[in-house]
Amino acid sequence: MPELPEVEVVRRGLERWVAHRTVADVEVLHPRAVRRHVAGADDFAHRLKGRHVGAPRRRGKYLWLPLEETNQSVVAHLGMSGQLLVQPQEAPDEKHLRVRIRFADTVGTELRFVDQRTFGGLSLHDNTPDGLPDVIAHIARDPLDPLFDDEAFHLALRRRRTTIKRALLDQTLISGVGNIYADEALWRARIHYERPTAGFTRPRTAELLGHVRDVMNAALSVGGTSFDSLYVNVNGESGYFDRSLDAYGREDLPCRRCGTPMRRRPWMNRSSYFCPKCQRPPRPGGPGRG
Repeated sequence: MPELPEVEVVRRGLERWVAHRTVADVEVLHPRAVRRHVAGADDFAHRLKGRHVGAPRRRGKYLWLPLEETNQSVVAHLGMSGQLLVQPQEAPDEKHLRVRIRFADTVGTELRFVDQRTFGGLSLHDNTPDGLPDVIAHIARDPLDPLFDDEAFHLALRRRRTTIKRALLDQTLISGVGNIYADEALWRARIHYERPTAGFTRPRTAELLGHVRDVMNAALSVGGTSFDSLYVNVNGESGYFDRSLDAYGREDLPCRRCGTPMRRRPWMNRSSYFCPKCQRPPRPGGPGRG
């Protein structure tokens, strides 16, 4: 699933190519693509027609298009394989094209939602007073948000009584961090993924947040991480941060810091990659200091 850097790359592309355009027509080609819009495909298309699209917004991994004349937004759930593509109107349809949005102007491009596995979709939701779609009002701010509160995060981390990677992936605590960037930040911070959060000091939390931000900004600078053709930006281009990964996907390769072979362990139906020398596991029954 795309993480914060990949979703932000898509948001920036939509801001350039879609913001402030008027919807002329919506074509839903597969009902699963709008299944979260409980009123159905025809209602979804009807409610978008004639609306002006505002500046796309994002919180963590969640992306939405505000509709300027209403208190509603179109939320994009990218899932495992969802793509929002800006294509010339005359371009051939993609094999897994699910929704087409045409605009009432002469720019000559349209917005397409393409999803091979149909886990993602588009849906229309009311906004909260803060301008968030109600369906994601519970999602925490992300570490690149200027209003992210480092001190509040540290205190919540200490109270949560969990392990650090679980905390980083908890979208109600800190949003936008997924499996890849959690492993990368923990490697940079020399922290094992099972380190208990109760022992984290303020300096240790601040150091980790710094690494999370550095990893995400580095990924943003090269368009995100692409391991296959399923993550692309709005122009269909892949990101290149996978070439710079220090931990994720590097099982048995030498640690870039100490040369010890990297390890992979099954973890919550995912994998965790780490250096057994640089990121020593917590001692059983130990204090679990960060």
